[in-house]
Amino acid sequence: MNDIRFDIASLRAAYQSGLGIAEVIDAVLARIGAAGDPGIFIHLATKAELLAEADALGPFDPVARPLWGIPFAVKDNIDVAGMPTTAACAEYGYTPAKDATVVARLKAAGAFVVGKTNLDQFATGLVGVRTPWPIPRNAIDPKLVPGGSSSGSAVAAARGIVSFALGTDTAGSGRIPAGLNNIVGLKPTVGALSTTGVVPACRTLDCVSVFA
Repeated sequence: MNDIRFDIASLRAAYQSGLGIAEVIDAVLARIGAAGDPGIFIHLATKAELLAEADALGPFDPVARPLWGIPFAVKDNIDVAGMPTTAACAEYGYTPAKDATVVARLKAAGAFVVGKTNLDQFATGLVGVRTPWPIPRNAIDPKLVPGGSSSGSAVAAARGIVSFALGTDTAGSGRIPAGLNNIVGLKPTVGALSTTGVVPACRTLDCVSVFA
């Protein structure tokens, strides 16, 4: 189960060869358990919720849904309908009824959300330790900081728990944790991806970043 490759091309090929999405969900949950790191996620979907989301996708259809069955994680300053958004501040928390635009687009393409990841509170920090939740452990060397502010998303992607993860990058919050965890962190041009449904750090500079 844990030998399933989670990069998008490999996972798509495995589905094409008959891999079931329930097996992927089991692998995701097994990898979360094996990581033994309570600091990666602030909120996790239950297995029942993940299976229900998978059922809603219908049969494998890589043409209509090019990301069918691809698991991803979302930084907890980006809204996912029905999951709490805290920005790593429980007192600020709320549960949105609507997905952030980027999440909605990914879901429409067939990807499914595993959970919401830890961060430097309100996405203001570059080391990944400014959180009231446990600090995520660096995926390369646990003696090092994970980097921030998108700490949990970087660690989740680096540990292969998900195929990719969303973060934000205003002044390095995507690129720095990517570098510290030896993965790719892409900061798109500001404005290329909608920030509707993202808790702002600086509205004129915020952008949604991607880890893989």
